[in-house]
Amino acid sequence: MVWDIVLQNVSMQFGEKQVLKEISLRIEKGEIFGLLGPSGAGKTTLIKILTGQAARTAGSACLWGRDCGQLGSDVYRKIGMMLDNTGLYERLSCYDNLKLFAKIYGISMEKAEEGLRAVGLWQDRKQTVEKLSKGMRGRLALVRAVMHEPQLLFLDEPTSGLDPATSVWIHKLIKEQQRRGTTVFLTTHNMEEAEKLCSHVALLSDGNIVEYGMPEEICRRYDRERQIRILLRNGERVLVRNDGTLAETLKGYMADGTIETIHSLEPDLETVFLRLTGKEWN
Repeated sequence: MVWDIVLQNVSMQFGEKQVLKEISLRIEKGEIFGLLGPSGAGKTTLIKILTGQAARTAGSACLWGRDCGQLGSDVYRKIGMMLDNTGLYERLSCYDNLKLFAKIYGISMEKAEEGLRAVGLWQDRKQTVEKLSKGMRGRLALVRAVMHEPQLLFLDEPTSGLDPATSVWIHKLIKEQQRRGTTVFLTTHNMEEAEKLCSHVALLSDGNIVEYGMPEEICRRYDRERQIRILLRNGERVLVRNDGTLAETLKGYMADGTIETIHSLEPDLETVFLRLTGKEWN
């Protein structure tokens, strides 16, 4: 197994406040990994450590075996970033923003033009960034982050505050990046987004990882009620324990042909987080 990111007991302290506490993670090449937690949990700080923007207080953090505190230009050329501060130049047009970054990376503008068309911004390519909506800025920032075909993509709350249609655009592009072999490190407090995109997630609370695994496995792990919901054709909803009595109950309904749908009722990731921490998600 190939690990693009390896963290071992990483801690971060600002003055008397410890923001991250002995974080250990391994992120496999080509996966979409989600770091989930409410605002202020330490998600952005961890990305800054991984990208060499902040020096950790303790522990080790490596990208492709290279210490994150000693990354060179050869490594940065393989990284794409879409952080909370988009880094776009307000007075330049969409096209000119991408043209500038194309020159920095030494790549053809063809990739930028393809990206603008892919996210529906080609008609607005001459518009200055300061006149774009938040959703349009988000799409442009993502194009900028992937136009040089990075091997590792950091996305910090990429759909925060965006409308559903723009979020769908961005989810599509993220999946396309994974299909071409890019490893994606995603931070979000959108649980539905994580369940759609991520192969593995870590739940972060007050600088601690309180749970890790595949989203569906985590939800099943905390399914204490073990209930099945049956919707009957007459509109009635029936809750049944998923135990030895379930088979007989289902047999009766199926014999009568009255079942419309059947769903298991595992908790979602937000519910799991609340159980583990006693804190509301925000």
